[in-house]
Order: sequence, then structure tokens, then C-alpha cells
Amino acid sequence: MLYWTLIFLVVALVAGLFGFGGIASASAGIAKILFAVFLVLFLLSLVFGALRSR
Repeated sequence: MLYWTLIFLVVALVAGLFGFGGIASASAGIAKILFAVFLVLFLLSLVFGALRSR
């Protein structure tokens, strides 16, 4: 999932570089959402991993 976040971030940067503002903002928004989902899943896996090791 972090891979897809980085892909959308690169698409947003390239689109912004070439002046496609709508595509850049949409890609950046998708990248933010995917990063937030990745972060939540990562934290949940840390918590459940710590609980299981006890």
C-alpha cells in the first residue's frame, strides 16, 4: 500500500510540474488517503503484534 502511495505522489508531482492542476490535486489527495490507511494498518499491526507476544 505504501508503494501505491508513492506512485500517486510521483504522478501528482509530475502532473504539477507540467501544469495539470486538477490531476495533480486529485493524485495528491489519493496519496494522502492511502498514506493515512497505511499508517492506521501499520499501527494496528504493531498493537496486535505486541498483544500476541505477551
